[in-house]
This record gives sequence, structure tokens and C-alpha cells, in this order.
Amino acid sequence: MARTTVFTKRSLISKANSTMVAATGVAAFVLVFALFAGKSLLGQMSYQNRVITAKKTALTQLKQDLDARDSLTNSYKTFVGQDPNVLAGSIDGLTTKDGDNAKLVLDALPSKYDFPALTTSLEKLVNSQNLKIVNIGGTDEEVVQGKNQTSSNPLPIAMPFNLQASGSYVSVQSLINQLELSIRPFQITTLDLSGDESNMTVRVDAQTFYQPEKNLNIETKVVK
Repeated sequence: MARTTVFTKRSLISKANSTMVAATGVAAFVLVFALFAGKSLLGQMSYQNRVITAKKTALTQLKQDLDARDSLTNSYKTFVGQDPNVLAGSIDGLTTKDGDNAKLVLDALPSKYDFPALTTSLEKLVNSQNLKIVNIGGTDEEVVQGKNQTSSNPLPIAMPFNLQASGSYVSVQSLINQLELSIRPFQITTLDLSGDESNMTVRVDAQTFYQPEKNLNIETKVVK
């Protein structure tokens, strides 16, 4: 009878110890899980706060950009609709001073490199002064300039050329005046005159310019 009682006590103690170990293990697991889960939740909360802050910043910038767009649109409409234009010409006329202001600005500083178009304009200008074209030349750098069609910070790029024409002194003088007064900037580097008042040959080495289009670099930001 005594042995049975001792055996029973030992069994109960062993069972109690096993239960305590199991309970301790479960408690430790729950504690570790809670710590990891809490850390993960805090990380997610911090990340979501950064995302929300970034979105608010982007939304504020977007609203400012929309306001700037509307203001720019109104200014552009006013600028284009101005009659007479900035050259005191008519927006519906056909002379070199006519046309809306946007057209005049594009004519003054094209956004694309186009050497053939430049030579055509020069030919028209020379012929309008009753001069005979001897030569219009230069180097067509279309391949080289192809990479400069757009830029985030565009600057004027020179387009060197030369022309040679002949005619009266008055016509030559008029040509030089037209180059100086042209809405498109011409920078004369060398001017050579030969002949007499009735039959004069002029050679001009000069350059004009074009300015690449401005591109908008829209970036995507990853919130970490």
C-alpha cells in the first residue's frame, strides 16, 4: 500500500513537471511570437507613415503644378492673341513681321536642328534683296546634333554657315541690315566686300542658333 502511494505521488509530480514545462514552452513561444509580431507591426506602421508623408508631399506639389499650369495657359493665350504682335505686325498677315507671337518665337529660335531649312530661309532672304546667290554653304551636322533634340536644361546651340552673293552696293547693304534686324539671331563673324558700287560681291561668315526642347524629367520615388 505504501509503495502504491509513493508511486502515485511520483507520477503526479512528474506529470506536474511536464505540465509546467509545456506551459513554460507555450508561454515562451507566445512571448517570442508577440515580440516578432510587435516588431513587424511597428515596422509596417513606420513604413505606412513614410508612405503617407510622401503622398502628402506629392499631392501638395501636384496642386502647385496644376496652379502653375493654369497660370501658364492663361499667359500663353494672352501672349499668342496679342495683336499687333511683338514686332508690331498683324497676327493674320503674311509678311516676315506678321503672325502670332508663338510663331515668331519659334522662327526666332527653332527647337530642332534643321540646316536645310536654314539654307532655304537664307536663300529667300538673299533673293528678296535683289541679289544673286553665288553660294550658301556650311556643314550639315544633323547626325551629330541628333542627340541634342531635347534637354532638361536647354541652351542655344550655334549653327555656323557662310553665304556669298553679288549685286549692287545698295542691295548688299540692305541684306546686312536684314540680317541684323531679323527676328532670328544672326551673328556675323566675317564680312568681306569686293567690287564696285554697281557690281559688288559680299561674303558673310556667320552663325545662327537653335535651342533644344526642354524635357520634363518625371521621376518615380520608391519609399523604403
